[in-house]
Amino acid sequence: MDWDDVRSFLAIARARSLSGAARELGVRQSTMSRRLEALELRAGARLLQRTPRGYELTPLGEAVLGNAERMEAEAITVQRLVQGRDVALSGVVRLTTVEAVAERIVPAALVRLQARYPGITVDLMSDPRSFNLSRREADLAIRMARFEGKELVSRRLGSAHMALYASAAYVERHGGVPAGACASADHSLVTVLDDQSHLPETRWLEDRFPRARRTVRTNNRNGMLAAVQAGLGVGCLPCFMADGMPGVIRLTDPADMPPREVWLGVHADLRHMPRIRAVIDALDEGFATMQDRLAGQG
Repeated sequence: MDWDDVRSFLAIARARSLSGAARELGVRQSTMSRRLEALELRAGARLLQRTPRGYELTPLGEAVLGNAERMEAEAITVQRLVQGRDVALSGVVRLTTVEAVAERIVPAALVRLQARYPGITVDLMSDPRSFNLSRREADLAIRMARFEGKELVSRRLGSAHMALYASAAYVERHGGVPAGACASADHSLVTVLDDQSHLPETRWLEDRFPRARRTVRTNNRNGMLAAVQAGLGVGCLPCFMADGMPGVIRLTDPADMPPREVWLGVHADLRHMPRIRAVIDALDEGFATMQDRLAGQG
């Protein structure tokens, strides 16, 4: 059985569409369709059925799925073992994180890396979804929570403090914003979509403004900052992101709420590869020099 066909089957089963699977594997949609046809031709039956909700596994597809995932796990293990012995201080390292960290923290942290090792290229991926380190979707990940999984090695890079922010125009319109809980319905909030409502900073914001209107909800921190800057409401934002932005006023002390820890994760098989090690060291150094900024003291 052709491994490319099996990979395609897994990608379609997970993405439930040819286009999503094609993006994940970096191929054309026509190639994805051709590989699925080839695999089903060899199997002599359909593995995936197209429905109005996207591709779904047939009974045979469900039976094949477990074996295909085991093939994937073995292939990834071989790839990690080979790459883990790569001693070159050059090549590509894939790093994933949230967009705020990717845009405002990581580039400065990688300046020393490029000065020391110009042969290393960092593919920096910011995406709402979490790339899977175990499936080799990324080499390194920076997240605002601890990593889970016994095959992953992680370290704490620092703590990102949060605070409430509003535009100068918003504060002037409302005659100031009280520091404590505000039951007034006159206030407006810029907050997150329902799938992020569990975040501690979201609960903290809504506890302070229990009757406020939700004027903007977004899953993007840059969009949240832009809405706050435009005067659309009060938002809870990382200090490293909002401090110093024109027309934006910090309303609370960063010490008022618990910070979010920032963690770096890598698969255990890759942590000693020289180019991976070089990027880890650069991120360690970079975050160490940014502690004041992360704490809202810069």
